[in-house]
Amino acid sequence: MKQVLQHLRGGQVEVADVPCPTVRAGHLLIQTTRTLISAGTERMLVEFGRAGLIAKARSQPEKVRQVLAKIRTDGLMPTLEAVFARLDEPLPLGYCNVGRVVEVGREVEGFAPGDRVASNGPHAEMVCVPATLAARVPDGVDDDAASFTVLSSIAMHGIRLLQPGLGEGYVVVGLGLLGLVAVQLLRASGCNVLGVDVNAARCELAAGFGAATVDIGAGGDPVQAGLAFSRGRGVDGVLITASAKSDEIVHQAAQMCRKRGRIVLVGQVGLNLRRADFYEKELSFQVSCSYGPGRYDPAYEDQSRDYPLPYVRWTVARNFEAVLDSLAAGRLDVRPLISRTIPQANAAEAYDLVVKDSGVLGVVLQYPQQQPPTQRVTRLKAGPAPSAPADPVIGVIGSGNFTKLVLLPAIRSAGGRLHSVTSAGGVTALHAARKFDADEAGSDYRAVLASAEVNTVFITTRHSSHARMAAEALEAGKHVFVEKPLAIDEEGLELVRAAHEKRPDRQLMVGFNRRFAPHAVQVRRLLAARAQPVAISILVNAGDIPATHWLQDPAVGGGRLIGEGCHFVDLALFLVGHPITTVQAAMFGPQCGGVRDDKLTLTLTFADGSIATVHYWANGPKSFPKERVEVFSEGRVVVIDNWRRLQAYDWPAAGRMSRRQDKGHKDEVAQFLTRIREGGPPLIPFSEIEQVTRACFAALRSAREGAGQAISLFH
Repeated sequence: MKQVLQHLRGGQVEVADVPCPTVRAGHLLIQTTRTLISAGTERMLVEFGRAGLIAKARSQPEKVRQVLAKIRTDGLMPTLEAVFARLDEPLPLGYCNVGRVVEVGREVEGFAPGDRVASNGPHAEMVCVPATLAARVPDGVDDDAASFTVLSSIAMHGIRLLQPGLGEGYVVVGLGLLGLVAVQLLRASGCNVLGVDVNAARCELAAGFGAATVDIGAGGDPVQAGLAFSRGRGVDGVLITASAKSDEIVHQAAQMCRKRGRIVLVGQVGLNLRRADFYEKELSFQVSCSYGPGRYDPAYEDQSRDYPLPYVRWTVARNFEAVLDSLAAGRLDVRPLISRTIPQANAAEAYDLVVKDSGVLGVVLQYPQQQPPTQRVTRLKAGPAPSAPADPVIGVIGSGNFTKLVLLPAIRSAGGRLHSVTSAGGVTALHAARKFDADEAGSDYRAVLASAEVNTVFITTRHSSHARMAAEALEAGKHVFVEKPLAIDEEGLELVRAAHEKRPDRQLMVGFNRRFAPHAVQVRRLLAARAQPVAISILVNAGDIPATHWLQDPAVGGGRLIGEGCHFVDLALFLVGHPITTVQAAMFGPQCGGVRDDKLTLTLTFADGSIATVHYWANGPKSFPKERVEVFSEGRVVVIDNWRRLQAYDWPAAGRMSRRQDKGHKDEVAQFLTRIREGGPPLIPFSEIEQVTRACFAALRSAREGAGQAISLFH
């Protein structure tokens, strides 16, 4: 299928051949008929992409500060590699989509194949969207008009925040698409409206919709116009839909308002607010968030959990429905807002038009009417590359940032032949497959497992799918590298164990990379000749992530201890070299007021009497190094500082190691691929992988349920 992408580094717009996305639970697979280019938002994205690096940096000072902080902790080169890799990422454009439902995902009610729907899908022939971000289009609304649904919902939500009353007077500042829609919706609510813009033609359009107007491009004074419009009393509220860097727009809005008036920002303007403007009149100011309640809530969007109507009357989807009802009833007329209709194949021309001609309003993209292009694989090379029978031919399932920044470069460095990259959406898979010279990109992981060419599978998806996919890959006869964790629950662990027992001839590897880091290998060598137990302290400054992040969801990410803390349990096991016997853990109390199991300490005891503690804290600053390992053994100490330096105390054989940060990823992948070529036992015995996984399960039980009681791993 074809999809419109923008390349952030140079700003080029491409209509790419992308694998059709797979439908997921709670989602709809839709064949697109029309999409609308949002002249304001998408113009800014394209202009940002076309700007130089210095201009990009100046436009995002907060991002620059984050980059500088990362340089201080991780070093210059890793930071620059991450920044440039992010700029290389193609960005799917568009969020105003109309089409027909082709497939309905599990747990979706109220939709059926053939339904005509409006959604926030991108500019692509096929889109997969949450059912909670879609609404059926009434028969009386054509596709061109329906393509304005999502954009109009942005204006509608801003108006709802204004709480307009019949007969009240409002000012709309900025008469682009959003502003002109807002004018009509306010008029339909029985309000008097004053439109403000620098463009005379747009003021004329607003006047045609029943608004009074002031053309500030011709010297009009918006404050005086607002006061005259309100008979000197001040307007009831101001909706700002403009895009400008100036703080003056908010200041003028405050001057126009009556006491206790309301200002809502839908656009993007300078926000150096003046206290006196708001203090003297007791004005309220609110920033509107996209299409309404539910937007950016993972439970609403990713899991399709609707809000109950009696308590949240206007969700995203219900705003979509209200816009469509207004279009059907004639209260909203978007036909005058369509400047051009252009085939999707000419999308680059359409964006040039939007960027270069400030008079352009709505540009609608048309899509060919054909059988749904549901191919899940995009072939990038004419035929398969030759390879020796024992060589690993690799299919990668998952193409997130870690995969693109770390694993795929490691595979290339190790000389692995990359056959395919797969992701559910298809876009990131296409980018990764192109960049790392894969034969094909796909959107259905089952095609990788069914491929007769692929003999090695890397699984880098969200954690809840690791065990199932690893078991399926083993059953399909593939060697398996699965990013940590192997499983997030006992059921998943048993599933993999059973599959591994059936195919002991296949290599099974979990991405516990730190045991392959040069510093860790050196410490393991130093400890090999010890005669007494060892004490290890591992400090992890994990950094805070939102409670809504998928990693914090026990059903998806398993929580941070199981999903990330397993690294450090494995590191301790590797350094000690003896089985774990007991696990004990304690987390923050409920007084912390948020996620608790990413702020904990766990203690491991080992069969040889050694002890290791892992302090996993998510409440530290980014300016502090992320990881520190201290090893105490027989009157000597060796310290690994953030995988960049190794320093020994009274341990002459240790020496000093200072190098670029190296967490062992390249050596881990290289040794795994070598083991496939040459044969031999697993790099990490399954017994150790199982120990680490069970130790994390036990630690979580100890912290949550056992009041810190030690849990034995031997039953």
